[in-house]
Order: sequence, then C-alpha cells, then structure tokens
Amino acid sequence: MSQTSTRLNLPFLQPSQAQKHVTHNEALRQLDLIVQLAVRSTDATTPPVVPEQGEIHALGAAPTGDWTGHAWELAAWLDNAWHFMTPDIGWRAWDVTTGVLKFWNGTTWAPLPVSTQNLEGVGVATTSDSTNRLSVRSPATLLNHEGGGHQLKINKASASDTASLLFQSNWTGHAEMGLSGNTGFSIKVSPDGGNWTEALAFDPATGAATGAAVQADSNDTTPGRLMRADYGYGPGNLLGAVAETAGIPTGAVIERGSNANGDYVRFADGTQICTATLAAVACTTTEGALFTSGSTTWDFPAQFSAPPNVNGSGGAATRFTGFDTPSSSQSTFKVLSAISDSATFSPNVTAIGRWF
Repeated sequence: MSQTSTRLNLPFLQPSQAQKHVTHNEALRQLDLIVQLAVRSTDATTPPVVPEQGEIHALGAAPTGDWTGHAWELAAWLDNAWHFMTPDIGWRAWDVTTGVLKFWNGTTWAPLPVSTQNLEGVGVATTSDSTNRLSVRSPATLLNHEGGGHQLKINKASASDTASLLFQSNWTGHAEMGLSGNTGFSIKVSPDGGNWTEALAFDPATGAATGAAVQADSNDTTPGRLMRADYGYGPGNLLGAVAETAGIPTGAVIERGSNANGDYVRFADGTQICTATLAAVACTTTEGALFTSGSTTWDFPAQFSAPPNVNGSGGAATRFTGFDTPSSSQSTFKVLSAISDSATFSPNVTAIGRWF
C-alpha cells in the first residue's frame, strides 16, 4: 500500500502504525494550508523578517535566505519554521497583495485566463441585457486612439434599418442623429420622445441640406431657419442677372448694364431705372411763345414691362424737357427754352418703371 495519496501527497495511516495521530495531524495540516489556498505574495524571493503563523508565499525562480533551493515551491510558516510544498498543475491561489486569483501552470503563477470573445453581455458598474449587451454606468467614457486616430463605427444591415446615436433625458429620447431608415445623414429632435421633427437631413449624393431648420421655399421667412443659397442672397449672388418665376425672384439682387442708349439698373423686386445723356441740341425753332430743339426719340437701354415714368433736364438752367406718352421701349421728347438759344447742351433723361 502506498505511503501517501496520489494527488496531494497526504500521508496515509498504516496498519499497526504507532502514534497514528501524528500522521493524521500531518495530513490535516497540509490540507489546512492548500485547501482554499491564499498566498501573501507570488514570485517571492526574500523571506519576511517576522512571519505570521500560517502565512504562505509562492516562491519565484531564485529565492534567498531560508527559501534558498525551493524555487517555485509554496513556503508556509508553521511552528516557527518554514515548510515547503510543491504545487501541482492547476492549483489555484488567491494573491492577497494583488487581489488576483492565479493558477500554477507548471512554470509560473499566472492569472486565470478570461475569454472576451462572444460574450453574452458586458456590464460596467451596471447590468447588461439582451438589447443593451454593452452597458456602462460612468460619469464619462473614453475611447482613446492607438496610433494616429480613432473611429467609432455604427453599422446597420440594410438601408431601411437604423444606425444612430440617441440622446435621452430621464430615459426619454430628445435628439437622434445618424442613418434612420435610409443612407442620408439626419438630425431629429423631440420635446417628449413621441413626436419627432427632422431638423436637418443631408442628401448623400449632393450633400444638400433640407429639414425644418432650413427654408422650405423662397417665401419661407420662419424665424430661426437657415437661408438657402437658391432662396436667399449673399455676396455670391448680390450682383448679377436678375430673374423671376411667377413673380418670385430667382436670380441676383441687382443687375446693372449699359449700351448705346444709356445705362440701366434692375432690382430683384422688379424695379428698373434707365438713364442717359443724349446728344447736344440747340433751342431755336419757334413753338408758340417758346423755342424748341425739335422732337427726339429715346430708345430705352432696357425694355420695361409697361410704359415707365420719364423725366429729364434740358441741360441748362433756362431749358426744360417735355415728354410725349412713352411706350415700354421708347419715349419722344423735346427740349424747350423761353428764349431762342443756339448754344448746344446735352439733355439728361430718366425712366423709372418695372421690368416684370
């Protein structure tokens, strides 16, 4: 019959053995040390100066002092002496100093292996569930870079599904951003978690923005909405060709031009002003009590939508201009003087009306 047990090397009581209690107590002492094993340190090299009864150390590769020659063994202080045990593969020990459960793998005391793949859920300071498989309860969450940058990826199965960030207050959703039901990025807001407004949506092909935060059409003057370039005006379209559709401006704010007939300026609201300085004339032809230059036709430098109001000066303090009823494209006028005056002066003429 064997003298010791196979796994823990505990001494057996032998037939007709004297002082059986000694053998029995030795076995109990070894069990007392290794069952629910806890060590003060692992990879220990130097014995403590004043050890406590029952304290155990897992020795390292090169222990010194009273531990010399007992590399990788367990050293237990019992009855004012060190007792040594050789661990077997798979023994587990709680490292009191580090607070880590370790096991003997035949070479060293290592932390228990923990698989982090295909976990059912992870809860950090809280509990995960089947929907929120990763749940974190913390004042903040840090996702740091390794290398130059860091990406947080949110993937969805198909275009009609949702990949988004939901912002809640007291577990009620009030804002959501991401890909909701399509591949266009959008931002939605809600006052109560039930009624949602799409504030901004971006076309994935063009990048153009729509939504409640943007002008819906050229007549939309809702306070707080963002002005669209095709409805509003800025430095890029302040000057240029004016245009309109059904009375709604669609071009620039101001258009200026000139030709042989004079200068013109058009405004987005439909106002048009034409001006010209015409050829110098003399007033020597008798017409009643006055003297005239004769009839002159001014072709407007830009067409009006209806006959405009026209006026002008005769080019001198003693002269004035008289106009006939204008058309939308021209007006006939005379320069008149109270006296016969052969001096030639250029009349200045103005027409004000609408271009649409």
